[in-house]
Amino acid sequence: MASKADEVGSLLFKEITNEMFRMLKKVQFAVMAALLLSTAGCGIYSFTGASISPDVKTVSIKYFPNIAPLVQPTLSRKFTEALRDKFTSLTNLSIVTSNGDLNIEGEITGYSTEPEAIQGDQKAAMQRLKITVNVRFTNKKDEKQNFETSFSSFKDYDATVRLSDVEDGLIDYINEELTQDVFNKAVVNW
Repeated sequence: MASKADEVGSLLFKEITNEMFRMLKKVQFAVMAALLLSTAGCGIYSFTGASISPDVKTVSIKYFPNIAPLVQPTLSRKFTEALRDKFTSLTNLSIVTSNGDLNIEGEITGYSTEPEAIQGDQKAAMQRLKITVNVRFTNKKDEKQNFETSFSSFKDYDATVRLSDVEDGLIDYINEELTQDVFNKAVVNW
């Protein structure tokens, strides 16, 4: 008799499980539909967090000259390309040479190394590479979004290593941080 009860219990469990699965699918569909409907008229949303008005179609990102006291020869090109790549990979905006709906321009104002983590013998265990950029952002469709801000980022490296041996990797890391900060300030409106 126990096996008959187990069989009935098993069938009942399967039926309840199947019904719960069907209900969950319906709830999931309803939630997704509600999300789509709630964002339909509010702009373009993406998983990057960007909130860009549907009438914004283009962005122009001008070359960032290096006016820092210490000039690294490839930094201007690398930073400008990284910023353009950030916008093309995370938005549907077209890059134009000038007069975009969004305009980004500025200059590299700082490039420096300084000692960090001073040890007991007054020698630095780490060095810090720091880059600062000044950015002017103009939104032709919504002037309240315009700003001019200075952004800085840094990366520490072992003081026993020559900067020239690790400089490219450090610049790439810092550029990623800086371009994300600029992107967030320009188009992520939380």
